Amino acid sequence: MSKLIHPDDVDMFKNTIKSLFENNESQSMEFRFKHKEGFWIEFESHCMPVRGEKNYIENTVIISRDISERKKAEEFLLQSEKLSIVGELAAGVAHEIRNPLTTIKGFVQLFKREDTNSIVFTDLLLSELERIENITSGLLSLGKPQAVQMNRSDLGELIENTLELLSPQANMNDIQFKFSSAESPFFMICEKNQLKQVFLNILKNAMEAMDEGGDIQINLRKGAEGECIVSFQDQGCGIPEELLPRLGEPFYTLKEKGTGLGLMICHKIIKQHHGSITYQSKVKEGTLIEIRLPLVS
Repeated sequence: MSKLIHPDDVDMFKNTIKSLFENNESQSMEFRFKHKEGFWIEFESHCMPVRGEKNYIENTVIISRDISERKKAEEFLLQSEKLSIVGELAAGVAHEIRNPLTTIKGFVQLFKREDTNSIVFTDLLLSELERIENITSGLLSLGKPQAVQMNRSDLGELIENTLELLSPQANMNDIQFKFSSAESPFFMICEKNQLKQVFLNILKNAMEAMDEGGDIQINLRKGAEGECIVSFQDQGCGIPEELLPRLGEPFYTLKEKGTGLGLMICHKIIKQHHGSITYQSKVKEGTLIEIRLPLVS
């Protein structure tokens, strides 16, 4: 049976059963059990001793119930609360940073015009200041509701526009975009610039993971429930499986100079469009990202 229990939960399971016999009283626990199709189910179990003669424990009765949906709901609530707190904090920090940043940038630009001998250093300073500005913009977008203009748009057209924007950068890095669409058009009610931002972030991440170049497959198709599925498959370095659940968390990043804001904003935008985003990845093979969005006729 231990082979069907999640490796991280085996010791806890054994200790709970051991405690039942040692203390001669009922025990409760939560553990993950392997479904026949390979995924893990969250169980809450109550273990009760069955006593025989002289009050010795002869057997145990374990009553278990599936709490997977409850766990998902709890995790969703926790994540929502975390995003709300981070958003408020981020907006406050961004406002405090922006004012002195504008002043510093203005003086650096003035210094650049007056002292051409230091142009290399001033360009470097301006580049880093722009990076900080991008971070503060990301923080602000998390912290306050954005006024959006929702319109009927064709997802295929949005993807093609995004690929056109990134094609020069892709060519420089020996990367080819392979876009395929099962049918056309795919209409949905959306804020097209926000969805473009999602596609840009995902494709930029994919390109940064492909040091040796290669292909990025972008596929657009209709799902079994009538939704639209946009998938991005790269040939990059991949991500360890245990890190996938953390993607999109506040300030969590796998990049040396990353901020963790890009995917976080992507998650927020997709959620606002009543969609979902999932990840599959294998180290040294690549990453598959799937976005599901509702369609309109």
